[in-house]
Amino acid sequence: MTDTYLYLIREGDWNSDAYLPGAAEPSEHANDMNGGFPAHGVFAKAVAAMGARIIGGEALQDSKYGGVVTPGQSDRKADDAVYTDGPFTDTSEIVSGFYLVEVADAEMARTIAALVPTASTIEWRKVFPMS
Repeated sequence: MTDTYLYLIREGDWNSDAYLPGAAEPSEHANDMNGGFPAHGVFAKAVAAMGARIIGGEALQDSKYGGVVTPGQSDRKADDAVYTDGPFTDTSEIVSGFYLVEVADAEMARTIAALVPTASTIEWRKVFPMS
């Protein structure tokens, strides 16, 4: 049986707009996007060599394109919601991307967590089986 783990990449915020096609001031690393961020390609090969399988993952745009919400109560969840826009003053890191990986066991999941490309922190969690 295989288990699925979520790997959250927590890093400092980044200027995702500089990597978008047609950016006014292309990032010095814009070619990394065309090449699939080289470190992530190396990671994908390492995961496959271990016998695990990446089943999902994406980079997330910077924090100005999201936020945090505390829903209201009962039938007023949206009406009484409290929204906070990013960047967030209570943290120096945001979730900048994620992977979903099928693994053989918890030890493999732990090893893979150490291989996820980042300059900061990875959080990994086993996905609860819903089916």
